[in-house]
Amino acid sequence: MTGIMQNRTLFGGGEIKSMRVALLAVPGSMRSALAGLTDMFWVANQVIMHNPSVNERVARDRPFFEVRIITADGQPVRDAQGRNIDSEGAFNDAEACDLIIASGMELDAHKFPADRAAVSCAAQWMKMQHAQGCCVAGACAGGFVLAEAGLLNGRHCTTTWWLYPTLLARYPLAKPVWGKALVAVDNVITTGGPLSWVDLVIHIVRTQAGDRLAKLTADMSVADSQPLSQQIYAPAGFLNAMHPLLVRAENLIRYDNPAITVEQLAEALNTTTRTLNRKMKTLVNESTKSFITRVRIEKAALLLESKGKTISQVASDCGYNDETAFRRAFTTVMGMSPGNYRARLNASAIVT
Repeated sequence: MTGIMQNRTLFGGGEIKSMRVALLAVPGSMRSALAGLTDMFWVANQVIMHNPSVNERVARDRPFFEVRIITADGQPVRDAQGRNIDSEGAFNDAEACDLIIASGMELDAHKFPADRAAVSCAAQWMKMQHAQGCCVAGACAGGFVLAEAGLLNGRHCTTTWWLYPTLLARYPLAKPVWGKALVAVDNVITTGGPLSWVDLVIHIVRTQAGDRLAKLTADMSVADSQPLSQQIYAPAGFLNAMHPLLVRAENLIRYDNPAITVEQLAEALNTTTRTLNRKMKTLVNESTKSFITRVRIEKAALLLESKGKTISQVASDCGYNDETAFRRAFTTVMGMSPGNYRARLNASAIVT
C-alpha cells in the first residue's frame, strides 16, 4: 500500500497513539457493515492489548483503534431496512480522523446509492479530509462515495464484481481492476463485496500492526488473512456480456481457438491490434492480452469442476502447451493455484 500513515505503526518508538476511525453512516447504510466494522476493530484491539511486544506501549485510557459512527449532522439515520443507526459524531466535529470508511448501502434501480444528496454531502467531506492527509476507504457500494468525490480519478481501485460495469460507466476517470478484492493507493482503499469490510480491517491491521497481528486478528475472527479474488464468485462471462464486441471476442477464445494471439483475435474481429487494445481499455480497462488470459482462465475454472479432467488436460483445453505457464496465469487471475481452486470446490461440495 502506498503510504497509509506509515509513521504511526506499532513498530515506531515511544507510546503508541490511538488511530481515530470514523465509520460513515448515510441513509440506507447497511447496519451489518457498521456493526461488523466496529466488532472487527474491537477484536484487533484485543489482539494488540494482549500482545506482549506492544501492550506496554499502548495508551491505557483508550484503545489503539478508536472507532465511532458518524453522520452528517450527528443525528441518527435510517438503515437500508428502515431501522435507526445511532450517531456518535458529525462531519464538523473538531477532532480530526485518521481513517474514514464508507461501507455498503442501499442502491436504487440504477445501482446508485439511494440517497444521492447524502452521498454527495459525504463525498465532499471525505474529499476535504483526504486533502488534509486522512486515509479514506470504501467497501462495496461505499466506493461510490469515493468516486463521487473524485478520489478514484486516475487511481486503480476495485468494487463488488456486479457493480464493476456501473462504476466503469458512471466514473470513466476511475481505473477499476476487475476481480480484485482490495486495492490501496495514495491513502485511498477500495474493497469489493458487501462483507469485504472484513478484508479491509485486516488490511488496516496489517499495515498498522504487522503481518503477525493481522493474521491473529483474522484467526480470531475465523476469516482469511489474505483477501480472495472476486473472480472466484463472479459468473464466468459476466464482464464480457457488457458489449457485443466482448461477446464475440470471448466466443472466439473460448470455443474456436483458446490459444489465439492478440493479432489473430484482432484479425478475426476485422480490426487492428491498436484499435482493439484501445477498445478493450475503454470497455473493461484491460489490454487485449489480459482479456485473452482472463477468458482462458474463466474457462479453466469451469473445467476444473469436472473430476474427470486432470490439471494438465484443463491447461491443454484452454490453449496452454506449458502447464507451468497455465498454473502461473491461473494463480495471477484467481489468486490461488488450480489445485487449491479444485480443492476449494470439493470442500464446498462436501459442505453443501
